[in-house]
Amino acid sequence: MDQTGFRPAWWLPGPHAQTLGARWLRSREGETALRRERVQLPDGDFLDLDFSDLDPRLPLVVVLHGLEGSARSTYALEMYRALRARDIQAVGLNFRSCSGEVNRAPRLYHSGETGDLAYVLDLLRRRFPDRPIGAMGFSLGGNVLLKYLGEAGGAVEPAAAAAVSVPFDLGAGAVHLERGFSRAYRRYLVRKLQRKTRAQAALLRGRISVENVLAARTFVEFDDAATAPLHGFRDAEDYYAKSSCAQYLSAIRVPTLLIHSADDPFLPAESIPRVAVAANPFIRAAFTETGGHVGFVSGPPWAPVLWAERRAAGFLGEQLTREM
Repeated sequence: MDQTGFRPAWWLPGPHAQTLGARWLRSREGETALRRERVQLPDGDFLDLDFSDLDPRLPLVVVLHGLEGSARSTYALEMYRALRARDIQAVGLNFRSCSGEVNRAPRLYHSGETGDLAYVLDLLRRRFPDRPIGAMGFSLGGNVLLKYLGEAGGAVEPAAAAAVSVPFDLGAGAVHLERGFSRAYRRYLVRKLQRKTRAQAALLRGRISVENVLAARTFVEFDDAATAPLHGFRDAEDYYAKSSCAQYLSAIRVPTLLIHSADDPFLPAESIPRVAVAANPFIRAAFTETGGHVGFVSGPPWAPVLWAERRAAGFLGEQLTREM
């Protein structure tokens, strides 16, 4: 056990066993109880929100999923269960095109897009003026959340935040995903992004070369061909430089918990911004040596514990109850 209290499961040794084991262990319990609401956006597009059904007087936490996930990914469902155990309602924000229906606008979502999160938080604050609101993000969703918090500084909702397995340096992460077994994650995710591009091809043609996107084999190639031109970046390098959340950490002014493992197969250990985190008193670090990417499985095989979700829910519960 390290100083965070995390003891990795002995039967899931190493980063890949932790990463994939957690994926297999999380259940879909509670998915059918979610209530979906479609939010119309000013640009004519939409976002789908998934609400858990709890007492509307309780604190509320917005949950942001990772790359090519959704608000009904099993790690999001696990987070909703952990929050429910703390008497907190959850609302999952599906990034554009991630709720099962492609979006209407000729664009994608990406790691640096904070406008949609700002819009949803403002909507929730107007709808629930007396409820404490928190937020938490997994992987890409964590990068979006931390960038948003840093951009907003002190004038910001939510009241507390947590993020798990954040790609703090997007460029370093893209390079790292070309090494060893990590290439398997890259292949899987790039193919999913390409399928989504193919589904939106009629909207996107004329703005990007769909053929170049479908020929991409790495994240850099995909982001050069799709993400950058669709969202006003010069190229993938410019996108990574402007969207990586590490540079925004010093400006965060709300209590924030970061959970990250040094053996995360999506980011090299040297890219964890330990100095910036240590210098900001608003940030609490739960940095572990093992745990993989959105893994963090502990306990015996007959009673596994998904530690990161419980740890994040505990932190958010402590912070948000102070606001009531």
